[in-house]
Amino acid sequence: MTRTLQLAYASFRPRRAVPGQTVLSPSVTSMRVHLGDIDLYRHVNNGVYLQYMDIGRANYIADLAGYTLLNQRGWYPVVAASTVKYRRSLTLGQRFTQTTRVLGWDERVVYMEQVFERGGDHIARGIVAGRFLARDGRRIPAPDVVRLLTGDAVESPDLPSDVATWASAVDVAHRSA
Repeated sequence: MTRTLQLAYASFRPRRAVPGQTVLSPSVTSMRVHLGDIDLYRHVNNGVYLQYMDIGRANYIADLAGYTLLNQRGWYPVVAASTVKYRRSLTLGQRFTQTTRVLGWDERVVYMEQVFERGGDHIARGIVAGRFLARDGRRIPAPDVVRLLTGDAVESPDLPSDVATWASAVDVAHRSA
């Protein structure tokens, strides 16, 4: 429940925008493992990583001053697909950072990488395919969202090959007509 409240706070009372932040700039969120985050094996439960990632993406949008822009149009983000690879455990009380960055986008989704680190050690890496919806249920093309957040039409960088392969495998990648 703690992480749900933290996500609500990050979404409805976002942190201040970061001057000079761009769509391709990394966004860093610092966190600490709470008692409710751990499982019976005394490390962070795999499902909690997804909650951490939600908070990181909320902070990413806040860093761009994106909430006002999105809310004015009635657009909101949803996860189309995600995957996480774990390398090390996080345990009670440990501080860590999560760095969220956009890897690229196609007509349908924005692809993000979310990396967890503690003291320079790589903990986990999440990949997320995110979509934007309008309050009336319409899907908003990813380039339209990028244009809104940047104020300009920006070309997507090439996706890393592992992300492109994953996007195709989980069927979130744009399909040519």
